[in-house]
Amino acid sequence: MAQPDSKKIFFENLSGAGKAIAVLTSGGDAQGMNAAVRAVVRMGLYVGAKVYFIHEGYQGMVDGGDNIKEASWESVSSMLQVGGTVIGSARCKEFRTHEGRLKAAHNLVQHGITNLCVIGGDGSLTGANLFREEWSGLLTELVEQGSIEADAIQKYSALHIVGMVGSIDNDFCGTDMTIGTDSALHRIIEVVDAIMTTAQSHQRTFVLEVMGRHCGYLALVSALACGADWVLIPEMPPEDGWEDKMCQKLSATRSRGTRLNIIIVAEGAIDRHGKPITSSFVKDLVVKCLGFDTRVTILGHVQRGGTPSAFDRILASRMGVEAVLALLETTANTPACVVSLCGNQSVRLPLMECVQMTQEVQKAMDGKRFEEAVKLRGRSFENNLRTYKLLAHRKPESELPTSNFNVAVLNVGAPAAGMNAAVRSAVRVGISEGHKMFAVSDGFEGFSKGQIKEIKWADVGGWTGQGGSLLGTKRTLPAKHVEKIAEQMRKNNINALLIVGGFEAFLSLLELLTARGKYDEFCVPMVMVPATVSNNVPGSDLSIGADTALNAITTTCDRIKQSASGTKRRVFIIETMGGYCGYLASVGGLAAGADAAYIYEEPFDIRDLQANVEHLTEKMKGSIQRGLVLRNENCNENYTTDFIYQLYSEEGKGVFDSRKNVLGHMQQGGAPSPFDRNFGTKISAKAMQWVTKKLLETFRQDEGRVFANSEDSCCLLGMRRRALVFQPVVQLKDDTDFVHRIPKEQWWLKLRPLMKILAKYKTSYDVSDSGQLEHVVRNRPKESDASVAM
Repeated sequence: MAQPDSKKIFFENLSGAGKAIAVLTSGGDAQGMNAAVRAVVRMGLYVGAKVYFIHEGYQGMVDGGDNIKEASWESVSSMLQVGGTVIGSARCKEFRTHEGRLKAAHNLVQHGITNLCVIGGDGSLTGANLFREEWSGLLTELVEQGSIEADAIQKYSALHIVGMVGSIDNDFCGTDMTIGTDSALHRIIEVVDAIMTTAQSHQRTFVLEVMGRHCGYLALVSALACGADWVLIPEMPPEDGWEDKMCQKLSATRSRGTRLNIIIVAEGAIDRHGKPITSSFVKDLVVKCLGFDTRVTILGHVQRGGTPSAFDRILASRMGVEAVLALLETTANTPACVVSLCGNQSVRLPLMECVQMTQEVQKAMDGKRFEEAVKLRGRSFENNLRTYKLLAHRKPESELPTSNFNVAVLNVGAPAAGMNAAVRSAVRVGISEGHKMFAVSDGFEGFSKGQIKEIKWADVGGWTGQGGSLLGTKRTLPAKHVEKIAEQMRKNNINALLIVGGFEAFLSLLELLTARGKYDEFCVPMVMVPATVSNNVPGSDLSIGADTALNAITTTCDRIKQSASGTKRRVFIIETMGGYCGYLASVGGLAAGADAAYIYEEPFDIRDLQANVEHLTEKMKGSIQRGLVLRNENCNENYTTDFIYQLYSEEGKGVFDSRKNVLGHMQQGGAPSPFDRNFGTKISAKAMQWVTKKLLETFRQDEGRVFANSEDSCCLLGMRRRALVFQPVVQLKDDTDFVHRIPKEQWWLKLRPLMKILAKYKTSYDVSDSGQLEHVVRNRPKESDASVAM
């Protein structure tokens, strides 16, 4: 269990007393903005500051009056799951003028506001920075006009600004993901999945146009997540003659028995000469050249709408809290900063550095320096593009390297959404590297029975969007059948193993490592890609499948809470999966706006339960109508879901009634989220490239075989903070609690106080990771392409 670090810095000494913070949303709306507003308001009130809403963005700041209202704790209740922005957003021409900014300054001073939290795109944030730079001059002007008292210049001497990027395009440099991007991808993938079924029925080609006037992120990632046949984006226009190449690709796909084609076009797609490529042009081209029945679907504002995904709610909540901390710590000399995400870490970056780099991307595109534009977008974008090219375009047999290596892929443990995307990626990258790929059915049990066959490029077509495990998976560990597995390895001449699975996969690798002493067949490179809804694999902060499970929990909690609307006050006790790992309960609780989440890693007793009931009773006596309590399935053998339900029912009598719900296996099922599809695809491609490298390193020319028996030839590829890292499994043994099947240290435990603060509990929040203003790095170190897999 994670022990408190003696070096932790807590924010008890950061008081917001006497400070006034205003929050506004500006520019285009994005799902998750409400979660950010909620976090800013509640964190601001928590530290003792006054918090104000500025309605209708900069227009509301210029107009003043009722547009600037003081916020209360209750005023942000029930907005976490709402899309768009409830405080409104508007594009404001007046704020671009000096007179407009003078009015805005006057309105802020009247409310004593000198701290602004701006949620918007690069235009909104640039405007905020200009406002900050002009602030003292604007106050002097207002004093000269007699609009404000002379002492106001001293009293409100500096305007502090922190930005959060809310944009579905993910077009802002310096952050891996902007608020709203993941939700927009959810909308696109929902549509693509639906279109695929009708396209298959009629053998149609569909051209989908997605948003992205200047940035192709949505088009690129959705193409990667659905296995599209072709993608057109503004940053990397196709080479001249692309029309023929695209038609050849579509024709070749059909000739292999595929019944549909998907082409994704960003609305800003151009050719090498800057001429726009429209979806209707692509449709006409396919009809003219191939005669395929082709349809166009323009997604439009559907992508901006709908409820925010779990990822966007968590991202926005973390950013909102970080923004308030940044405002509390800022001084007159601190540059305006933007709170951002790198890996799974919150970081602060100078706002104008990020804006300048974002503008450089556009300049590179205008100057037709497309390679440079892709590099400036960051490693995440570059990696997405490279992976898409690798998986979507099959090289002719004559161009493939011939390695003569056989690589087996198998799933181990419980099914997790995204496993199939990982297998598809491994198979296609393996074939591209010249290997012969083998698929093992039903894990190690199937391996021992000889359920192994060669798998080709076309065999994994359409796998990315499929839930569960198409290969079949079992929890059986190899030690039980080690002799038979060694025999199958020998019989099929398997030179490397790639395992996609959860904690059982980790245990399996440890057993195979031990078996090397007796069986030379296991002296081959072996690598594991973590895939489990529980997210309990040591050596990785994230596992494939966990995001899909979080979305299932969040969506269900939203529905359950909605079922009580209009009825009397009600508390819901919800049980989540995860074994002894409290990830789903804790992070799901943060995404769903839970009041408490009971987990094994944070022991609790009857006094804690009593305190939670009293806290909820107090809230319910006010205007709060519904309460939500999550419980991890193995958090405590005595305080069961039934016990907690009965306790809440008894103690809440006369104030609220209780209901319980066990979510069960619905958390494991369903189509994988865009995040899990992309994470599975990218991490598996990286694992396969490592396998190739190790095979070449360990091949003994004189013996004509692969022989790998060092610790670093049996690895787990995991995401650690900001990077994807290969770690020898033997070195992870000390980091593992084998009895409870969890890592000894888990990063997400730091998010638990954040959930408590947003639920109005007094607690300590570790800020040792924040507070450092970093700089935008043009090219991050080679391994740092994790970008939370997106």
